[in-house]
Amino acid sequence: MKQYIVYTRVSTEDQGKSGLGLEAQQRDINIFLEQFSEVPFEVIAEFQDIRSGGEDDRPELIKALAMARKTGAELLVSKLDRLSRKVSFIAAIMDDKRVKLRVASMPYADKFQLHIYAALAEQERDFISARTKAALQSAKARGVKLGGIRDKTMKRNEAAKAKADRFAASVLPLVQKLRDAGETLQAIADALNDAGKQSPRGGQWTATSVKRVIARA
Repeated sequence: MKQYIVYTRVSTEDQGKSGLGLEAQQRDINIFLEQFSEVPFEVIAEFQDIRSGGEDDRPELIKALAMARKTGAELLVSKLDRLSRKVSFIAAIMDDKRVKLRVASMPYADKFQLHIYAALAEQERDFISARTKAALQSAKARGVKLGGIRDKTMKRNEAAKAKADRFAASVLPLVQKLRDAGETLQAIADALNDAGKQSPRGGQWTATSVKRVIARA
């Protein structure tokens, strides 16, 4: 039976961007499993980090890679940049003979194609960064005040974080009680849904959303 280890990653900045959120990643992974995977298959574990793609020491990724090496299951990510934004890091993983990597959005890509894609993506990000800096310098030369915009963005981000923290604190007692009783994340999600409590985004609870609340608290 084909086995997979699913890894998802999102940073605070990425969560609001189309195509990078956790729901979008899960959608792409589900499409791959349903339409492109060998059958039968089994997802033996799922890992998730809320960290920047520029960080190589992400704890959940380390666990996912360790399990992939131990079990021989394929490490499945939705997009290559969810694994890392560094070509060197991606290349090191692809060179590891004990790790089999699969990218859901490129189901037929081989190692060579993935390496080329990673290099092109990194080059594009470098260009976008240079272009943004040039635009800011040009605006500054015209007398545009840039600090106000950044300050407003930071205040919005701080307010959103505070709201999320308050929400996590409000449901944590029930979540922790169920967790201490040995309930799984999915069982806790089902209990919250049965109690009529909405998730942070106003929808149904999932194992992933319960895990995020615990991590935030």
